[in-house]
Amino acid sequence: MNLVKRFILLFFCGTNFLLAQRSISYNDKLFATAKVWGFLKYYHPNVAKGKFDWDKQLFEILPLIEKANTKDEFSKICIAWIESLGKINNCSKCLKLSKQDYFDKNFDLSWMQDGLLISNELHDKLKFIEHNRALGKQYYASIGEGAQNVNIENEKVYEDFTWDNRNLRILTLFRYWNNIEYFFPYKYQMDEDWDAVLKEMILKFLNVNSELDYHLSLLELVVKIDDSHAGFFTEITKEYFGKKYIAAYYKIIDDKAVVLGFYNDSLALVNDIQIGDVFTKVNGESISQIINGNDKYIHGSNQATKLRNNNYSIFNGSTDSVEVEYLRNNILQSKKVGRYFFEDFNYKRPVKDKWRILENNIGYVNLGSLERDDVSGMMDLLKNTKAIIFDIRNYPKNTLYSIVSYLNSEPKEFVNFTRPVLNYPGRYTYEKYMKVGKAKGLKYANRVVLLVNEFTQSFGEFTAMCLQTGDQVTTIGSQTAGADGNVSKMELPGGLSTWISGIGVFYPDGTETQRNGIKLNYEMKPSISGILEGRDEVLEMAIQHIEAGN
Repeated sequence: MNLVKRFILLFFCGTNFLLAQRSISYNDKLFATAKVWGFLKYYHPNVAKGKFDWDKQLFEILPLIEKANTKDEFSKICIAWIESLGKINNCSKCLKLSKQDYFDKNFDLSWMQDGLLISNELHDKLKFIEHNRALGKQYYASIGEGAQNVNIENEKVYEDFTWDNRNLRILTLFRYWNNIEYFFPYKYQMDEDWDAVLKEMILKFLNVNSELDYHLSLLELVVKIDDSHAGFFTEITKEYFGKKYIAAYYKIIDDKAVVLGFYNDSLALVNDIQIGDVFTKVNGESISQIINGNDKYIHGSNQATKLRNNNYSIFNGSTDSVEVEYLRNNILQSKKVGRYFFEDFNYKRPVKDKWRILENNIGYVNLGSLERDDVSGMMDLLKNTKAIIFDIRNYPKNTLYSIVSYLNSEPKEFVNFTRPVLNYPGRYTYEKYMKVGKAKGLKYANRVVLLVNEFTQSFGEFTAMCLQTGDQVTTIGSQTAGADGNVSKMELPGGLSTWISGIGVFYPDGTETQRNGIKLNYEMKPSISGILEGRDEVLEMAIQHIEAGN
């Protein structure tokens, strides 16, 4: 061996030795422990079958991990831990399953090769478990009937949880993070890298100094998955934003809060609030400052939905009134407005007509009110109209399949799914699901227009996708909520819970509805002037489209 080669060999050997002996931080150790603990929970045959109290195992391993000073010490602790879990039999079926065609945008076990924290021996142990993993029924997760989204099961609730219990805080973070890591179909679409989120949130969960701080840290964690289904509400977070509301509801337009209507007409009158009032400041802060300040606590798949979900963060508080600045008749004014508990409003959603015929013989159907049993009668009454407008700016009932049978001249595929694979957690199957419509010719041959906006969420978006397969369908409105797919619930320590979109939903061309929302032919958003004039500009655009014959 020449001198240069010998030097290179000695250099790398020395580097590896130093790397093995390098001191690692407690945060680094928790990061790696979260990964190993979660992987074993869903992959190790004995753990995945529920043979161990896996929470207790975490509590017992944490003191040992805390004492480890180097990669080798950390890895040896993990190796001994794995060996204590019992023998793993060779799995011949696992190899066959590994060769299947998977949707793998979420799948990532590259952390096993992390030279800073995982030794070669530990890496080999983990890879052996992957190749001989748990198959069949799992203890902590199952696939639901119907849409086949994941069910998270058999998790301890810890009703006596208190925020100052560090072990339970760590458990909460590890549990939630790994549930998302292995069972959230849209992990790859998040704005932030999920590993980076774990590193950031370890610091926050270790250093909380109050119950409020803990709940806000949890809320921030949930918001980071960018999912309109991923709500997290507790009495403590509600107190933080304030349980008292003003008597009006509103829409954020151009960084202003524009009044759309009232929760209580009498209280709105007492406080001199009018439809079309344009609020610009609350307690001296601009609306945009309030929105930006609360952004990390407001869930939503996209900005349109996050603005929708700001309904409790702009004017709410704990005091009886709030100072506001507003525009009315282009005159800037300020005053105090009363705040009330929501139950004081005795608010009831207005009852809307299921359908009606507009001027020029155009049918209008409110899918938020229409029942499945109404469909045949409705279509019979509207069969001679020039066009039908289906309003899905709401949460529709199960009418989509009954309606679409009138709109298609032939069966058409409208949706593909990804579903979690419990035999290989983190991986998904991608499958064509179903066609809608019948090969019997059109029952309704005229134009159809769908109206959508940020309130079109989940089943509303699924309904729009289905109806878009019609022969003459146009979609008008603004970005929808971007949260398609059945909801899966997650239980967290302390009796807390949250949700995720449990399956992936795609157009037949592979376009995600998650975060993007429903495909639009024409975009139209309400304007401040339109609200002041009492106009529904989205509906007006639909009528213009029909009349123009476009």
